[in-house]
Amino acid sequence: MDVLLSQVIDIAKKAGDAIMKIYETDFEQYEKSDSSPLTEADLAAHHIIIDGLKKISDFPCLSEESDQSEVEWEQRKSWNEFWIIDPLDGTKEFINRNDEFTVNIALVKNGKAVLGVVYCPALQTLYYAEESLGSFKKDLHSDAIPLNVSLSPEADGTWKVVGSRRHGAEALEEFSKVLGNVELVSMGSSLKLCLVAEGKAHLYPRLAPTCEWDTAAAQAVVEIAGGQVLTPDMTPLVYGKKADLLNPYFVVCGAEVGSWGSTFTELATV
Repeated sequence: MDVLLSQVIDIAKKAGDAIMKIYETDFEQYEKSDSSPLTEADLAAHHIIIDGLKKISDFPCLSEESDQSEVEWEQRKSWNEFWIIDPLDGTKEFINRNDEFTVNIALVKNGKAVLGVVYCPALQTLYYAEESLGSFKKDLHSDAIPLNVSLSPEADGTWKVVGSRRHGAEALEEFSKVLGNVELVSMGSSLKLCLVAEGKAHLYPRLAPTCEWDTAAAQAVVEIAGGQVLTPDMTPLVYGKKADLLNPYFVVCGAEVGSWGSTFTELATV
């Protein structure tokens, strides 16, 4: 395994250990400026990751928990390579104790996520990818397995479509109508993208807001596994190219865009 990738995995696991120490207690809950829940675990993981990355590289870091005044656009727009981090993706999953939350670390180069680590500490499941090595999944008691997206529906024509429990349900229903036979799969956090990467789902249309740190690490896992993460104009989702850290709506899919593409574009641009 590449040395840098191995080091990032180790950092993600240490952040996961810190999260689990709090997850197993009666943790405190606070409110961030955007009124979303914040736990002690977010900040504990953030500091472990930032400190760890500074020891292994000189690349700047952008984290969901960063002081955004330290990473204004005038500074960020000159970054060609940087780390983008979500210390705890799926905070609501954490608070609801359903185990579907992740640590996300990605290395972005010229707008593209070229290395990604997604670690689910409660399930002890790790997804990781690097362009020259491939994309992999590793569970606690198993060897790493290479990931490959599923390019077409099941033999009986069923499309497995990933959706959020909380966001974009109405638009997802409209999107699913064009596919015919659909099996909806619910999942929290960046694990939704990872389901497509490992071939357990065919499509993940995201028709609700996300930020760059929500997707970068898992996008690397998807793309290096042979899939795509596409915006409404059917171009790849990119990073660090604009002041606004909000992503456009996107769809995670295999190597080809089917007849559903125009429906996605229509729903995403309403």
